[in-house]
Amino acid sequence: MRTLVVVRSLKMGGMERVAVNLADAFAEAGHDSHLLALRPVKQPLAPERDDVTQHTLRLNWLTRMTLIGFVLELLARLLLNPLMKRSLFLGTGVMGGVVFRAWLWRFERRHGRVDRLVFRGVGTFEQLWTFRDPRACYVLENILQDPAPSVRQRLFARCLYHGRHLVAVSRGVAESFETAQRQWGVRPSSLRVIVNPCPIASIHRLMNESDPDIPAGPYLLSVARLVPAKDQALLLRAYARSGVSLPLVLVGDGQERERLSLLADQLGIADRVRFAGQRRNPYPWMRDARLFVLSSRFEGMGIVLFEALACGTPVLSVDCPGGIREILKGPLADSVVPHSEQGLAEGLARAVEGPKPPVDEAWLNDFLPPRVAARFLQAP
Repeated sequence: MRTLVVVRSLKMGGMERVAVNLADAFAEAGHDSHLLALRPVKQPLAPERDDVTQHTLRLNWLTRMTLIGFVLELLARLLLNPLMKRSLFLGTGVMGGVVFRAWLWRFERRHGRVDRLVFRGVGTFEQLWTFRDPRACYVLENILQDPAPSVRQRLFARCLYHGRHLVAVSRGVAESFETAQRQWGVRPSSLRVIVNPCPIASIHRLMNESDPDIPAGPYLLSVARLVPAKDQALLLRAYARSGVSLPLVLVGDGQERERLSLLADQLGIADRVRFAGQRRNPYPWMRDARLFVLSSRFEGMGIVLFEALACGTPVLSVDCPGGIREILKGPLADSVVPHSEQGLAEGLARAVEGPKPPVDEAWLNDFLPPRVAARFLQAP
């Protein structure tokens, strides 16, 4: 079959990495796999497999070049967006869908008919919301935070979700949408749960690359953007309270960097906390860590958890809305602790007692790429 995964961009990020992983999974399963980014970025993420064909569509630029798209964007920017926050896409996405359909027509003339289109992320949906096709499915990456039945939300939901084939990355994401759809009065054509793929073979290869910046001794590790939703502030407070002497390494960057650094100073742990910044390959850091920790307020699925497990590192996560229990189930259920400073502190203290425990790769069987790819190719 021929597949096309569409994503807003291929910048470094969790959702973008999963889009690449899915394109790789389709190719690994023997399909003609294509990956499309709707805008170019410097140093984009790239598929691991050579048989994934990458494409870039300068959607915003081409939409403006239609002149109609330029006028609609201007009207939305000057009139609509000031009245309704985050409504710019209502103008830009009209011709965005038209431009994408024209690009798809040319693509299929060259490569043949596409059997399955997969759009990942709400930001991607917004850019071409007028495009509709029964072959397309739209992946919900995270729980819905604002299901209030306002006029604004009802309008947005009708444009983005109504009558479409939706895929949730976890049961928690699906449940949040089912609650929201009743509030908004929309009905998708279908709603399925399909987890994200875990490219174990690729992770094993990448985790063996050398990185001279990795600490020499054992350490605790968190890999995430430094933003409020990831709540590294909770992690720092729990770490200070836990009495654990192993260093804590935070891989990632973001708007909270300065505030978190100041908090570490205030807690008296600055000498044991290292901000390692963004890393293009975080897997060697996961491999060498004594424990991987997730402290998010919510997670669509929490792919960093199965990535750490694939690196052979035990994990610990606070109990948060979303999909962490899709991963941390059965023998891993004890890796979930209460979402509180005390609960996480006690969990950290318990988790580092004794030697590093082994990780069973059978725990990741549900996320094997061929399995996930097959689910996407089944009829909704």
